[in-house]
Amino acid sequence: MTENEIYISVNDLAELKGVTSRAIRLSISRGRYVARETEVHGGTSYEVLLSSTEKHVQQRYFEQETNSAIENHLPATKEKDFIPQSAKETALARMDLLKEWRKFRNSHHKKTSADRAFLESYNSGILYEKIFLKIGSVSIGTLKRWNKILGCSSDYTILIPNYSYSKQHEFRTTLTEQEKNIFMKLILHPNKFSVGKAISITKHVLKKQGQEYIPSTVTFRRFAKWFRDNNYDKWVLARGGESELKNKVAPYIVRDVSVLNVSDVLVADGHRLSFQILNPFTGKPARAVLLGFLDWKSGYLCGYDIMLEEDTQAIASALRNSIINLKTIPKIVYQDNGRAFKAKYFCNTDFRESGFSGLYGRLGIKVVFAKPYNARAKVIERFFLEFQESFEKLVPSYTGSSIQNQPARLKRNEKIHRELHEKIHNNYVPTIQEVKQLVDSWLEFKHSQPCPNDRTRSIKEVFDSREKQNININELDELMMAHEVKTIHRNGIRFLNTDYYNDALYGLRDRVIIRYSLFDLSYVKVYTAKGEYLCTAKRVEATHPMAHHMGSVTDMQSFKQKIKKQKQLRNRTLRTIKKYIQKEDVKFIESQMIEENNPVNKAENQIAKQEPIVFEEKLRSVFMNGYEKYEYLMREGCTIPEERKWLAEYMKSDEYKQIYEEI
Repeated sequence: MTENEIYISVNDLAELKGVTSRAIRLSISRGRYVARETEVHGGTSYEVLLSSTEKHVQQRYFEQETNSAIENHLPATKEKDFIPQSAKETALARMDLLKEWRKFRNSHHKKTSADRAFLESYNSGILYEKIFLKIGSVSIGTLKRWNKILGCSSDYTILIPNYSYSKQHEFRTTLTEQEKNIFMKLILHPNKFSVGKAISITKHVLKKQGQEYIPSTVTFRRFAKWFRDNNYDKWVLARGGESELKNKVAPYIVRDVSVLNVSDVLVADGHRLSFQILNPFTGKPARAVLLGFLDWKSGYLCGYDIMLEEDTQAIASALRNSIINLKTIPKIVYQDNGRAFKAKYFCNTDFRESGFSGLYGRLGIKVVFAKPYNARAKVIERFFLEFQESFEKLVPSYTGSSIQNQPARLKRNEKIHRELHEKIHNNYVPTIQEVKQLVDSWLEFKHSQPCPNDRTRSIKEVFDSREKQNININELDELMMAHEVKTIHRNGIRFLNTDYYNDALYGLRDRVIIRYSLFDLSYVKVYTAKGEYLCTAKRVEATHPMAHHMGSVTDMQSFKQKIKKQKQLRNRTLRTIKKYIQKEDVKFIESQMIEENNPVNKAENQIAKQEPIVFEEKLRSVFMNGYEKYEYLMREGCTIPEERKWLAEYMKSDEYKQIYEEI
């Protein structure tokens, strides 16, 4: 069949023209097309001679026939594996623009002027703004080419830009495998070469190998950017190690704090202060350690202690303060993995090794240790960061936590800042007691802020909602204090250039253990070398050198009490030794111990006068004191069971220990 003898159905012609079949039949009835009748199912229809139709219809027909022949006789082409969304959006915008262009052309008789008017309006960006933003300006040739490609089809994918698209993990580059290998060894080096330096070294190596064509810097940089964005885990691990991989790439765990109650979990850690305090032992400035226990639920700092180093005694004192403030025993303590925290003194539960379950175990507290170098697991780290920013930097003795963030006055040749600091603050360095007062004031402000786990209430309000119980503070004393070994001297125990004394230390010269807290240095607790409690020694206050003549009433009373105490202790010694020496020798010793030059008047001497020691000339059946009966029984012996029972009980009494216990 020749071209002039080709007939097509009414439906095919309607599809080629983009109109309805009824419109084609009307055109046939009006004699616009050459047609013939044909038998179809259900009656007759028409076929239109192709040569009698419009030229563009004939051209479109032959294009479709050609494409169909290629698809039927040639091997099927491989479809694109991946088409990005942006390319699909571009194709949809092209199709919308073609539809609007066709409508505009059909409404005008002069197609050329219509095309010119349409393009001027569109390319100005006023008409169809969204389409213009997507595909930009176009020419009439571009529109006709798209219209020819689309034809009568409604499939927008025909208009997808014919680019070579790559998948997520594919990158098309002109770099050869050799060039990639050299470049990758440098950008993934653990010494962290910069991308620019890695490019320059790679180019130098390629030149040394005799390669004539060297890729441009932009080519290398694009490849490095693509590799980093699509292989960030490998990039970080190779250049920074596992710690950076964990902190920058690996997903983190979101913890549901709402399931916790106040006092369920305390988070403990130590923080090196960024300002100096006075060392109570040396009197020199030093950076101390603040050890704190933070309630996880409320964010309330339950207790803390300040020590020169992070040790078990400081942790114990901070824990004791936390329990007192909580008024309950926490269930879990989540703490650091440091050596001081892992001491057996706290956490050992093996009776075969230590003989006791550890202080945490005795209190019923379960200990959970954080993984080493895993600061993000402890919420108290965030608290310490805020503490440093809003408190430590306000202290005059602030030095910074490192060389990088130290104040200007500590840097070299900063005379102006140094002189200004001396003029304003006079090189003031606070004591531990002063720092505690400042920290307590700051905590009042901090605890009034909204709770991070309950924004409707403040930190203190959430903390006050806890359940409380009675806590025996005496049972927590072992946790409270640091300890040192001291020797008892004539005036008691010398500690921090101060004397601490108690009557129980009179006559002792042995080495003892003292326990103390730097928060309250008014007293120390004294224990024997075996750990037996002796007494609580209080700090000895100095006496006015001229109390009688120039002192106040308080100075006079203090002086009288000290004189009276000296004589009472002397009498106790005389009563103890009288059974070992003759009565006449005792009277001689007593006369030698009487002070010849007493600085007080006669009235004062009468107040502080020693009660005379009475020696029995013969035995009496009624005794005024317990020690008299004891001496009688020791001298004459026990004759009845009641006397032996009384003697056994008396030897356990405090009076016996103070008078007769051997030194």
